[in-house]
Amino acid sequence: MKAKSKRDKKEEMKIGCPSCGDNITVRDYSQNSVICENCGRVLKEEIKDRGPEWRAFSREGYEKKSRAGPPSTETIHDKGLSTQIDYKNRDAKGNKLSPERRNKVYRLRKWHKRGKVTDPKDRNLTFSLSEINRMCSHLGLSNSVQEIASKIYREAVEENLIQGRSMEGCASAALYAACREAQVPRTLEEVTEASRVDKGEIGKTYRFLCRKMDIYLSPTDPVRYVARFGSKLEISGETQVKAIEIIRKAQKENLTSGKSPTGIAAAAIYIAALREGEQQTQRGTAEVADVTEVTVRNRYKEMVENLNV
Repeated sequence: MKAKSKRDKKEEMKIGCPSCGDNITVRDYSQNSVICENCGRVLKEEIKDRGPEWRAFSREGYEKKSRAGPPSTETIHDKGLSTQIDYKNRDAKGNKLSPERRNKVYRLRKWHKRGKVTDPKDRNLTFSLSEINRMCSHLGLSNSVQEIASKIYREAVEENLIQGRSMEGCASAALYAACREAQVPRTLEEVTEASRVDKGEIGKTYRFLCRKMDIYLSPTDPVRYVARFGSKLEISGETQVKAIEIIRKAQKENLTSGKSPTGIAAAAIYIAALREGEQQTQRGTAEVADVTEVTVRNRYKEMVENLNV
């Protein structure tokens, strides 16, 4: 198949408006769409923003932030600043390599990959950051949480806090700390399920890192668990809103101090479901929240007695 020329690609980029026939368009990257300048009709949606991901408000800021290549990231051991040899096995013109040149490129790629990891610190970061990436993918976490977790782990390595401890445990603890810092509702049990170490080791390592690195994190707001638990229990939106109102009342009465956020959220959902006439059991709510039925029952009694709900 013949490759398209630059002229063909330019002609494809010219989009004619079927309403007014004008071909002068405006690219609105805030809405990811192409709009006709004459009549305002949306001609194409979900376009790619080919500009930089940063913003600058002065000439000095533009010159400081401008660069070539992708941005640096904490999720790669070398921050993404090294070069890579592609796996396509094609030359600069797009032609396939001969078997002799393919073998040569294979050896170059292998030694280039080995040369990027030269000391124990790089090997530590390579393994642990890939482990954080795997757990983030398993838990469905965003790139921002992965960046925070990678930065916490990198700082721990710089301060020699990983020596004598499991790399998997430290990576899991850094991820749990990142979830709490970003206010993402993920419990220690969920992180343990995605990790390769047990809950006790993750909790102990998390407390150690917080103490040594002066990390002070407030408890997760129970409201952040309502939407996720409610979706699993298949309750209505009105019930979820009622559960959030119950939690806010409990927080004003200081009933949530020292209590598990997941237990508070589970009990509030259970109360709201009863008030809205939806059938939910304490066992089913406890299983979704990964707490015991006793916890749900105790939080339920406290809220009913003190809030009159």
